[in-house]
Amino acid sequence: MKFLLDTHLLLWAAGQPEKLSAAALALIEAPENELLFSAASLWEIAIKAGLGREDFVVEPGLMRRGLLDNGYEELPVSSVHAVALTGLPAIHKDPFDRILVAQARVEGIVLVTSDDIVSQYPGAIEQV
Repeated sequence: MKFLLDTHLLLWAAGQPEKLSAAALALIEAPENELLFSAASLWEIAIKAGLGREDFVVEPGLMRRGLLDNGYEELPVSSVHAVALTGLPAIHKDPFDRILVAQARVEGIVLVTSDDIVSQYPGAIEQV
């Protein structure tokens, strides 16, 4: 099964695995699962690291290389994803989380998140 991981899960998997729930860890470690990361997550990391956010202390280029080296597939952001934002209910204001929801819906994959608000969107979202 294909899973798109949200930004915090990617950060935790890369640098703070102790923050991952048992369910998240099992999903990430299951060899049959195809794990994806969004280009939007790296964009979010670059912006928030530049703003000095302590929970985003990672170099985006190293993060990308590490994800690719560990078998993750990169999901680019396309205009189809951007247009899909218009169909989302106004549950969450964070543009990065919203584009991840739109990408998962357009691509027909499951978005995996630890965020209570993101998990309220209709569709294939798994909260771990």
